[in-house]
Amino acid sequence: MAENALKPAVVTEQTNHDTDDPAIWINRADTMQSLVIGTDKDSDGALYAFDLNGKIVRKTGRLQRPNNVDIAYDLPLAGKPTDIAVATERETKKIRIFRLPDLQPVDNGGIPVFAGEQPGDPMGVALYTRPTDSAIFVIVSRKDGPLDGYLWQYRLQDNGKGQVRADLVRKFGKYSGKKEIEAISVDNKLGYVYCSDETVGVRKYYADPDRKEDQELGLFGQTGFQSDHEGISIYPTGDSTGYILVSNQQANTFMVFRREGDNAFVGEVPVSTVESDGSDITPVTFGGKFPGGLFVAMSNGRVFHYYAWDEMKARLK
Repeated sequence: MAENALKPAVVTEQTNHDTDDPAIWINRADTMQSLVIGTDKDSDGALYAFDLNGKIVRKTGRLQRPNNVDIAYDLPLAGKPTDIAVATERETKKIRIFRLPDLQPVDNGGIPVFAGEQPGDPMGVALYTRPTDSAIFVIVSRKDGPLDGYLWQYRLQDNGKGQVRADLVRKFGKYSGKKEIEAISVDNKLGYVYCSDETVGVRKYYADPDRKEDQELGLFGQTGFQSDHEGISIYPTGDSTGYILVSNQQANTFMVFRREGDNAFVGEVPVSTVESDGSDITPVTFGGKFPGGLFVAMSNGRVFHYYAWDEMKARLK
């Protein structure tokens, strides 16, 4: 644990096996009923839903090594706007899609990804909602892959029967070949996707496949990390300003970069998480329960930690 590490406001109840990645779902009718959706990464794993006090309130049926999870709002299904959680299921080489908040599956048992690729075990996942037409896309990374075209992007739509289908729209993204790319995050407002090329840095691309501009826009965070670059979380302070938090996994800190411009380094925050893989953040304060917003990060010990952003920002070095 880092010296002077910030202690969490909440530590969740334990999952059965091995936490990996969280995503925050905002209940827009009553924010105090919002949930944290987290993966339990095991052959007998599941997605768990935690309340704002860290209590487990529901879980899915068995998933075979669910790795990462992300959330999108208002996907039209059976004529109704539906909030969804999308997780990678590594051992079946599928993505799994669940309706929120009840975590009921809406994917006909799962959707294969990286068809024909060996290896093609999916790991990271991020959802992009295009502002111009509200189209929803999923971007998926994998355990290993080519030096170019490492990420695959699919459009999610109703299959005509109230279930989700996924149509491949592009393959993009560079890879160093050194370790793997797991963590992915999308800035819907600015239209960027970020991914952590572990031990190398954070890569930046346009998120909209219709731009047909797949060149890398930036590679930042190349120094200061003890080893792996992991979970990426985006905290907005305005339409184009804010922070990007990246897990410095082995140091048990989060490296903070500018959301705007060329993503300049701001500082480092020591926290009590151990070997944190995944994280998520929101500026929603939930009635002041988490001043400045809520940051959720995975920690060893089969738990997730909840932090108040104002307390984290005060520890920036």
